[in-house]
Amino acid sequence: MVKTILSEYRIHNADVVLKSDCTSDELIDVIEGNRIYIPCIYVLNKIDQISIEVGIDIIYQIPHTVPLSAHHKWNFDDLLEKTWEYLKLIRIYTKPKGQLPDYESPVILTHDKCTVEDFCNKLHRTIMKEFKYALVWGTSVKHNPQNVGKDHVLNDEDVVQVVKK
Repeated sequence: MVKTILSEYRIHNADVVLKSDCTSDELIDVIEGNRIYIPCIYVLNKIDQISIEVGIDIIYQIPHTVPLSAHHKWNFDDLLEKTWEYLKLIRIYTKPKGQLPDYESPVILTHDKCTVEDFCNKLHRTIMKEFKYALVWGTSVKHNPQNVGKDHVLNDEDVVQVVKK
C-alpha cells in the first residue's frame, strides 16, 4: 500500500521509515505536508443524567475525555487542568522590585519557548536591550532567589524579577 501511495505522488526512489502504525490517510497527509495533527479533548456534557456508580467509571476510561455538567457546574476544574496539560502552557509570575509577586495576572508561555529571554520578549521587546540578569524563585532554580541569565529555562509558576543595566 505504501508503494502504491508513493507512486501516485511520483515518488519512485525513497527510503520510508514508519516508527508507528499509521493509516493510509495519515501517510498521505505527511507526503502532502498540509495537515498538522494536534491533541484534542472530548468534553462530555450532561453527566448528571447518567447513573454515577456505573457511568462515571466508564467515561473516565475513555482517553482524552473530560465529563462535566454545565447545568450543575460540575468538573470545570478538571477541564481547566486538562486544557493546560494538553496545550503545554506554563504560568510565570512577575515581581516588581521591592513589591510582592503579582499572582493575579501571570505571563503565559508555551512549553517549547519558556526561557527568560522569551519571558522578557513577551513582556516588551525592548527589555532584552537593557537586560542584566533575572532573579528567579521557584522549581527551576536551586536557591530562592537565584541570579540567572537569559538562557535559563523556566518552570510552571516560577516568579521572575528582571534586573536591568
